[in-house]
Amino acid sequence: MIGLDTNVLVRYLVQDDPGQSRKATQVIAKRCTRDAPGFVNRIVLCELVWVLESAYGYSKDTIVAVLEKLLRTSQLKIEDMQSAWIAFRMYQKGKADFADCLLGTTNRFGGCNETVTFDQAASKLEDFQLL
Repeated sequence: MIGLDTNVLVRYLVQDDPGQSRKATQVIAKRCTRDAPGFVNRIVLCELVWVLESAYGYSKDTIVAVLEKLLRTSQLKIEDMQSAWIAFRMYQKGKADFADCLLGTTNRFGGCNETVTFDQAASKLEDFQLL
């Protein structure tokens, strides 16, 4: 199994740099299989959403579609899939950032009763408490 960095996923998805996009596509197409999936950790998921929003200006609907495809792809192994799916659904339906949704979900599964925050949008999530 190989780990995939955010920039490799971005190049594969966006196809904006011919050289890097070709290499990313080759790695994902040839080395990420059902038997040996590419590993995508939580940090990469959060960075990916942030890059697609901030650097590429993708709409939330587009990002939701991209995330859902990644989560459903058998050639990828997503770290803590249960938390990723719960965070995805929260992000899809709410106004909070994906990273906040994943952070709160991960903390809950880690035994936290709540996550304290100064973030107004995050504080509206079930797992958060505004300070």
